Amino acid sequence: MTELELKYGCNPNQKPSKVYMENGGELPFEVLNGRPGYINLLDALNSWQLVKELREATGLPAAASFKHVSPAGAAVAVPLDDVLKKVYFVEGVELTEVATAYIRARGADRMSSYGDFVALSDECDAQTATFLKREVSDGIIAPSFSDEALEILKTKKKGNYVVLKMNPAYVPEVQEKKQVFGVTFEQGRNNAVIEESLFENIPTKNKNIPDEAKRDLMISMITLKYTQSNSVCYVKDGQAIGIGAGQQSRIHCTRLAGNKADVWYLRQNPKVLALPFKDEIRRPDRDNTIDVYISDEYDDVLRDGEWQKYFTERPEPLTREERAEWISTLSGVSLGSDAFFPFGDNIERAHKSGVAYVAEAGGSIRDDNVIEVCDKYNVAMAFTGLRLFHH
Repeated sequence: MTELELKYGCNPNQKPSKVYMENGGELPFEVLNGRPGYINLLDALNSWQLVKELREATGLPAAASFKHVSPAGAAVAVPLDDVLKKVYFVEGVELTEVATAYIRARGADRMSSYGDFVALSDECDAQTATFLKREVSDGIIAPSFSDEALEILKTKKKGNYVVLKMNPAYVPEVQEKKQVFGVTFEQGRNNAVIEESLFENIPTKNKNIPDEAKRDLMISMITLKYTQSNSVCYVKDGQAIGIGAGQQSRIHCTRLAGNKADVWYLRQNPKVLALPFKDEIRRPDRDNTIDVYISDEYDDVLRDGEWQKYFTERPEPLTREERAEWISTLSGVSLGSDAFFPFGDNIERAHKSGVAYVAEAGGSIRDDNVIEVCDKYNVAMAFTGLRLFHH
């Protein structure tokens, strides 16, 4: 297929719409089911690059959960412990590697992943398709699908679930183009390779970045490569736990991503795990209710008889002091930034969410201040010398 007509562009009024290869060649993907939209394909092609690079960098199956041309989550197949299995609604299940990667990716920010586009680095198996069937999702891109997985996915969304088979051997042209307001932009593709050698320049007193932290820093940097800038990404145990995208100020990125990391960790608090949900409450409603429960909105939203809609009995609140105490136990987090940190306040905020390892470009006139704050908290920081803006 050299050209694919789309229903419309970003919005219903933007017609006609299509995707095609300027050189007349074949599109690098095949539509196996559904009818992809303009934004679906933007998500698909960005997320495919992300998981392909994660696979190459770590040697592990990878997955991403994309929304509006930025990842809500990204992960590789690091086994889940029993707590995270409960948090991610897969208790007592033996998971395949591909399923593990996607469950981790979606678990980073389940509210943002609602209605996501999925990318897998490896073949989609039946177990992953079964998990996807029960989630609210718009489509998936993968290099292949087992026969059983494809049949499962074809039943999703009344048969309209978008399934794209990507050609893993496809290599795009070195130069890329896009138009804005009738003006054509052209640039060399960002073919920078993210690997452990990026983390060799460590200006902080603490120069110890263990192998698992290097893996997590690679995950953060590859994720940032396909996240709308400015962007910051917190990673722990092989998965993004907080992504801040598209902010004009880097400290706002760091706060946004840090707040998401805090929410991810608060979902593992014993009080949250013990919430007495009614059996009929669906996962998206549980996610939304948990988000309210761990916030300052609890007493306002679930006051009077409102709690009875969700719980068999009214749970005790998770107080602000309890939240702060719990978050203070988060540790070993890796943090990547798509450009340099201009001030040490980013490290101050990151430290509150357990960050122990940092990778950033370096080159700010205030690098000394950033290094000083890292040393204050015994954080090991690498200057990569690589900027990863994505627009």
